[in-house]
Amino acid sequence: MIELSDVSYSYGGGELLSGISLTLAPGSFHFLTGPSGAGKTTFLKLCYGDLLATAGRVTAFGQDVRGLARDEIARLRRRIGVVHQDCRFLDHLPVAENVALPLIVSGRDTAGEAANLADLLGWVGLSDQAGALPPSLSGGERQRAALARAVIMAPEVVIADEPTGNIDWEMSLRLLSLLVELNKMGKTIVIATHDLNLIRSAKQQVAARVLRIRNRGVQLAGADL
Repeated sequence: MIELSDVSYSYGGGELLSGISLTLAPGSFHFLTGPSGAGKTTFLKLCYGDLLATAGRVTAFGQDVRGLARDEIARLRRRIGVVHQDCRFLDHLPVAENVALPLIVSGRDTAGEAANLADLLGWVGLSDQAGALPPSLSGGERQRAALARAVIMAPEVVIADEPTGNIDWEMSLRLLSLLVELNKMGKTIVIATHDLNLIRSAKQQVAARVLRIRNRGVQLAGADL
């Protein structure tokens, strides 16, 4: 589904990631760990085409990302839902419209998707907040709204960058349960996190692999988690 072959990425004159070869198979569940500044966000961006490798090849759904035109990159990203670390919203639009923005950008008929949007907001527990403005949401509500926005296009892969970094443990578990449910529906899940307790909790529910960035490479972590 997404394959990195001897991928390296240089930034600011230095090599941040080097010689990474890895396959994210359909229906797999991965955590990505490593210290701050190690390149976790960069790795995720390479996976969904927001950055291009300075060496090696990234293949997504059988296509070499480097050779894709702008329109093809846009179509690729519809197949990969991303929950960004900073959860940005348009504060003048209600939650429901923020969640529906990917539909608008892709030219889909939002009126025809109203029932699906309502179901999705119910799934993430935000039905009562559909008409609220983003500044009124709690941290956990913002993260769940961001997840709803990421999956509204029914992507095959969901990538989340530190999705529980600014929320409490109870809300972290709630968000994790949604991601686990998506995985059980066949979605490939990749989560960057510092939270080892979150990883341990997930391992009780799904067959999660843990990847660790170390010495500019990505290694499969052992059983010490």
